[in-house]
Amino acid sequence: MSVVELGPADAPAAIALWEATALTRPWNPPRADFDRAISDSASAVLGIRDGDALVATAMVGHDGHRGWLYYLAVAPDQQRRGLGAALVRAAEAWIVARGGVKLQLMVRGENDAVAAFYRALGYDEQPVVVHGRRLEASGGS
Repeated sequence: MSVVELGPADAPAAIALWEATALTRPWNPPRADFDRAISDSASAVLGIRDGDALVATAMVGHDGHRGWLYYLAVAPDQQRRGLGAALVRAAEAWIVARGGVKLQLMVRGENDAVAAFYRALGYDEQPVVVHGRRLEASGGS
């Protein structure tokens, strides 16, 4: 199984996988996230198929210096087969190929199993506090 960049026709399968692995949240419309990622050269959605079935995804993007990893998902019946690690390595290669020197990701505080997965791949918890503010789309100029 090889890692490929996904396109518009892959959106329904990717979103179904994200929902099956509890990655979606009501305030982040997954279709908009997918469409935005594949429409810009600074981001992509990577995937692994088993035959015709999409079994793993990772969204990756960069700002020219560092990259970010989102929506790493592996179908529940395909987990513990190395697909997640393969996607992380593919995301790292994607970032390096575009001049990035660091890959970052966020793990929800209560998700100890996922934090352990990333630690096993060499990722360390960073001593930073993330601040955020949800912005509403504006129709004005």
